[in-house]
Amino acid sequence: MKGADVIALTLKRLGVTVVFGIVGIPVVEVADACIAQGIRFIGFRNEQSASYAAGAWGYLSGEPGVCLVVSGPGVLHALPGLANAQVNCWPMLLLGGSCDTYQTGWGAFQELGQTEACRPYTKYAARPPTVDQIPQTLQTAFRHTINGRPGPAYVDLPADYIQAKLDPVSTVTTAETATGGGPNRAADPVAITQAIRKLRAARNPLVIVGKGAAYARVETDGVLEGLITRSGWPFLPTSMAKGLLPDDHPLCVGAARSQALAQADVVLLLGARVNWMLHFGQKFRSDVTLIQADVAAEEIGQNHPVAIALVGDLKAIVGQLNQALRQSSPASSSQLDNGPATITTATTTTTSNHTKLAQRYRVNDIPMTYHRAFAEIKRALEPVYRDQVVLVSEGANTMDIARTVFDLYQPRRRLDAGTFATMGVGMGFSIAAQLFYNPSSAQTPGELVKSAATQPGNRVVAIVGDSAFGFSAPEIETAVRAGLPLLVIVINNNGIYHGLDPHAYQKEVAQKGLALMPSTALSPDTRYDLLAEAMGARGYWVKTPDELFEAIQEAWVQPQVAVINCMIQPGGPQKLVSN
Repeated sequence: MKGADVIALTLKRLGVTVVFGIVGIPVVEVADACIAQGIRFIGFRNEQSASYAAGAWGYLSGEPGVCLVVSGPGVLHALPGLANAQVNCWPMLLLGGSCDTYQTGWGAFQELGQTEACRPYTKYAARPPTVDQIPQTLQTAFRHTINGRPGPAYVDLPADYIQAKLDPVSTVTTAETATGGGPNRAADPVAITQAIRKLRAARNPLVIVGKGAAYARVETDGVLEGLITRSGWPFLPTSMAKGLLPDDHPLCVGAARSQALAQADVVLLLGARVNWMLHFGQKFRSDVTLIQADVAAEEIGQNHPVAIALVGDLKAIVGQLNQALRQSSPASSSQLDNGPATITTATTTTTSNHTKLAQRYRVNDIPMTYHRAFAEIKRALEPVYRDQVVLVSEGANTMDIARTVFDLYQPRRRLDAGTFATMGVGMGFSIAAQLFYNPSSAQTPGELVKSAATQPGNRVVAIVGDSAFGFSAPEIETAVRAGLPLLVIVINNNGIYHGLDPHAYQKEVAQKGLALMPSTALSPDTRYDLLAEAMGARGYWVKTPDELFEAIQEAWVQPQVAVINCMIQPGGPQKLVSN
């Protein structure tokens, strides 16, 4: 066996079913060996997108997503995916080819200190000490990605290792050992009891459910629903935790987020970090009691004092809270009479906010507003949205507004820029999600059309800003080639945050010249739909609500890759100020 075969066999033994990446010297043989082992290889057009796909696969599957890239620049281009997985706490394994070991220091082809370059963004980064230790190093990397707080790892694969001849008997034996996710460690029972007492005595309790809870699958066996329903505590999901319980659940206060954060006197954090997404805790009351549940002890108390720490596997912790709630004494009548008040006031605010949104949905301006475009998307997808749509969203205003418009009803059905706020993730995330949720969709376009009516399946709908789409638009060809029926809706306002209409753009050019154009302006009316058609997808250019509605309906029943270029109001020249 060659080293390439050993690498592929080890990945197979570890349960890998798909590898994302771009091939070239010296990793072509590794990809081919993976294919020979029955592992699907998805060849991308850019290493960044491939690495983002691997991170998303890790989040969705709970097992490390694997990305294979070439040496030097290939590894450097994949670093954003490592960093994104690190910040989001997703398991991922980057495999990078490198120069022959005996050429190190000679100025070899694409020579780079790759292991050290990747180390700041990984839990584990290593080159196998010898060719024979390739399986052991890969297994060690796997263990690091999924145990404790999940995260990325890097393994360096020199060209002479890939080409080396190895004893197949000893190699196969070594590669038999697979990894596991580790024990479901429970929290301190005393802390569990204290947490229940605090929450039951609260006037305004609030449970904040984060992305870590989604990764831990706390909804399994109705554990989270049991806790919320039994306690009556209102809950607030962060963006990618939406759907662990349906957004239309009577105890969900997502539509009254600011009020819920400001009123809560006792807050239970389930896999949510007190970072910028929760305003570093500055929106909490000054006298709030914070109970934090997390798999990582070092996260407890970050940015805000914590009264009670629950360290362990989140699913196990929610189970413990359930059990303690069943066994604890009922709240006194006075406590029941007084609370929880959060849900009462939040319900009023939610109703008011929904009324305001409904008014925005009906605005008939042409070009459309964000809200009117989103209303038409919701209307067109309504028959399939709850059960079949996987939502990917990126962009600035596009993503932020979409968070308030598109409810979720099932877990892990939304992927967005996440904690690292990374732009350019859209197509990589979409390809990974489509493969994960409906791997049978990987057929030829003709086969997809024939089977659509009789075999409906989960389908990714990516709603992305025009600027964000530009980061990874060539991956449309990747999706076409892979037979993945993405439905991509580009919300096009001719700019970053805001752009200019064609008349205003030409006026700016005439008065100031191209060199002095606003930094946020992009070319008006860029035909992303024609770009998609050139890459083998269906393209639609829409300017009115009716055109958008009809394009979505047509694209849905012909499930091949489709890009809908949806023109909305540019926003005009505005001064952009960081919040």
